[in-house]
Amino acid sequence: MEVFRRLDAAAMPIDRPNVDTDQITPARFLHKPRSDNHGTYLFHDVRRRADGTPDPAFPLNQEAFAEARIIVADRNFACGSSRENAVWALHDHGFRAAIAPSFGDIFFSNSLKNGLLPVVLPQPVVTDLLAALQEQPGARVQVDLEEQTVTTPDGTVHRFEVDPFSRHCLLNGIDELAYTQELAPQIDAFMNRYGRENR
Repeated sequence: MEVFRRLDAAAMPIDRPNVDTDQITPARFLHKPRSDNHGTYLFHDVRRRADGTPDPAFPLNQEAFAEARIIVADRNFACGSSRENAVWALHDHGFRAAIAPSFGDIFFSNSLKNGLLPVVLPQPVVTDLLAALQEQPGARVQVDLEEQTVTTPDGTVHRFEVDPFSRHCLLNGIDELAYTQELAPQIDAFMNRYGRENR
């Protein structure tokens, strides 16, 4: 997993509530292996018109957001099914952080395990941020995991919470397995001591 410490990047607004995981990655792509670039499936259907051509009104199709690495969404982002593919699609497209007033619970957990930082901020803060990003397409936002802060385009700083274990893993670029492997010396010492004491 890639190290995440501080991200200063353009942010893309998705100004609609209850965007579900089927909108993020349609079900027909779920059989694709992880080795595929799942970023090509991101918002596959909602970013297109009925005839299959790109919808210029959808932010992902706009040049101003081509380099966006942060997604800012309305409440209950990525609700619905537990598909991990939704996180893969965002990550493979280049997004490293998502900011919203709330997230689908399973998506939130999957994000932290796949190198995508979900940041919960109060609804009024996100509403103002969404408006700013629409007024200033391509505006930059800073997400600092070390300080646990988000800095909006106008320079306002907002603090967010993240559980210590997930923070440790992201800051060090390790997943749960790698974290366990880090503890191998302590585990071995315990097993040796336990074996001696329980003969």
